[in-house]
Amino acid sequence: MIRAASLISLAAGCAIVVACAGQMHSQTQAPAIDPASVAANATFPPGPSGQLIAYGHDLIAQTPKYAAENITARMSCAACHPNAGRTPHEGSLLGIYAMFPQWNKRSKRFIALQDRIAECFLYSMNGKPPAYYSKEMVAITAYIAFLSRGAKVGEGFQNQAAVKVKAGAPNVSNGARIYAARCVSCHGATGNGAMDGDPPLWGSASFNDKAGMSRMDRIAPFVRTAMPFNAPGTLSDQEATDVAAFILSQPRPHFDRSKLVQFPLEKASYF
Repeated sequence: MIRAASLISLAAGCAIVVACAGQMHSQTQAPAIDPASVAANATFPPGPSGQLIAYGHDLIAQTPKYAAENITARMSCAACHPNAGRTPHEGSLLGIYAMFPQWNKRSKRFIALQDRIAECFLYSMNGKPPAYYSKEMVAITAYIAFLSRGAKVGEGFQNQAAVKVKAGAPNVSNGARIYAARCVSCHGATGNGAMDGDPPLWGSASFNDKAGMSRMDRIAPFVRTAMPFNAPGTLSDQEATDVAAFILSQPRPHFDRSKLVQFPLEKASYF
């Protein structure tokens, strides 16, 4: 009886040790690594490839400085892709490279990433795209590819898309009041922005009427998540919808569909 009791006591002790070890393991287990965050914070590689990627970053972050001949809007790509596309839910470019080619409803065909970049220059920048074989187009593509390392082909990274906004009918008058109280310090009473970088939201120097931001389903989620710049995420769904409606009620450039996109000819040769 004494021997049996000792064995039972020993077994119970072992069970406690195993349970404690398992608990300690679960407590010290490293948190899951977010691959999108890894891609967003990665350091550019050294050498020519890193220089190309860095140039792509600069083209997005400071478009008027590096691609002035390709735009008429007084804004950078980063106006719609803050932090050069490295912030989730705010025009994130993380993982985007893995999602192309993709079906495009506007053109009714499959498009490559370069086609999508060209659309941004045509509509959001109200300009003309760099030639597909140009250093600028290759650099932007290389930068977005760098932000997409580790993304699953056809899916990209999770939790990067725009948030869902649930609101009633937009109230333009209320949007005007919100704009005056929360937005005017950066974008101005006339919506013309500032010469030091705050983008114009309407008028001749803003995006045209075919840009993604000219649609309520694009601009309202962006405003909800990213604005005001000094207090992002503080507007309610309805407030974001109302101020978006006010912005879109203002005049902006009209996209000229008859404008042809022509790239200069280049001598054909083998790579």
